[in-house]
Amino acid sequence: MSSVIESMKAVQGDITKFEVDAIVNAANHTLLGGGGVDGAIHRAAGPELVEECKTLGGCKTGGAKITKGYNLPAKHVIHTVGPIYSRAGGEAPELLASCYRRSLEVAAENGLKTVAFPAISTGVYGYPIESATGIAVKTAHDFLEKHPDMEVQFVCFSERDLAVYLKELKSYRE
Repeated sequence: MSSVIESMKAVQGDITKFEVDAIVNAANHTLLGGGGVDGAIHRAAGPELVEECKTLGGCKTGGAKITKGYNLPAKHVIHTVGPIYSRAGGEAPELLASCYRRSLEVAAENGLKTVAFPAISTGVYGYPIESATGIAVKTAHDFLEKHPDMEVQFVCFSERDLAVYLKELKSYRE
């Protein structure tokens, strides 16, 4: 178990600056850009990203699709659509877990080893950070047990979110 938990870390920063195999985009259904982290990733990647996204036909909640990274330091962007907390009801936890699981599956299918995630659905989609973090860490942990050659970074925008992730990761170390 210790090797799995050592394959996960939480950091504070701008996900568009991370030099990893893939960053995960908390996208909307169209994959054509939006606000928050989605808009930041599209701006940093450049116009080629939206052009490639137009060919993907959108994405369902809980799904994931991959594109090139273009002008980003990351080689790829994995786009996933998180649940809108107020609308998802009892399906919210499984839909959010599916975002993390499907993103990691897409990374593995494409031979990627390092993946950086934002806190999916915790911004304008309203998912409470504490609950979302528990789902994110557990889903990544379970996946990494079967894929020990991969590494996951949780990239937090705020100090508060980072503290929540660090606390959750610490609970796996104890």
